[in-house]
Amino acid sequence: MKIQLVPANSRGHLNFGWLDAHHTFSFGEYYNRNMMHFGALRVLNDDLIAPQSMFPLHPHNNMEIITVVLSGTIEHQDSMGNKAQVTAGEIQVMSAGSGIYHSEANPDDKIMLNSFQIWIMPKLRDITPRYDQQSFISQLNTHNCWHTIVTPDGRNATLMINQDAFLSLGNFDAAHPEKHTYTRQQTGNGIFLMVIEGSITLDNHQLNRRDAVMIEDCAQISFIANQDCRLLVIEVPMIFK
Repeated sequence: MKIQLVPANSRGHLNFGWLDAHHTFSFGEYYNRNMMHFGALRVLNDDLIAPQSMFPLHPHNNMEIITVVLSGTIEHQDSMGNKAQVTAGEIQVMSAGSGIYHSEANPDDKIMLNSFQIWIMPKLRDITPRYDQQSFISQLNTHNCWHTIVTPDGRNATLMINQDAFLSLGNFDAAHPEKHTYTRQQTGNGIFLMVIEGSITLDNHQLNRRDAVMIEDCAQISFIANQDCRLLVIEVPMIFK
């Protein structure tokens, strides 16, 4: 097993007033040559967006974009005619494919929006753009297990993306004494795990809020919840075209 820690305070941080962003990987004005990507995982931005603020209409192509809303509401509009609001507990996916324009706004007058924007490099290029969203609130109310949210084929009522990648979320309780595990869903994939909230111990490393770990050559990981915690796992191909 190859493991690399990504402490929360090692991320890039840019504050534009309306947008307070932490970047796990190089993005925009933040550049770290040692953090360009993890396999097919290219971007993980932890964005805090002020009320009545927005990313104006802008283009994307050949990227799988996943938005995880942690708190608040995001309003999405795109060049395919989609207009939707995504709230906490809902996940949005967009295959940019051959090209799409979209905007993202915090429509609320008072409440900050906190979301993760995740970019995964695609399996096939120049596909027809596609948009989808889904609520996973009821599933996430079940604790001490993983809930797979995003898959390559939309199996078991999940959201589909154009890559052999998986995104899972889970809430784990400190009162649950035994070790928890995550089992890799596709041979050869790497595992990126982030502590959204709380604290865990994994491979003798304590990981706290927004700490992350990148793991290669491992079929299963195990951890203990030191505090009640919410975790994100992104499983991606390490070798891809």
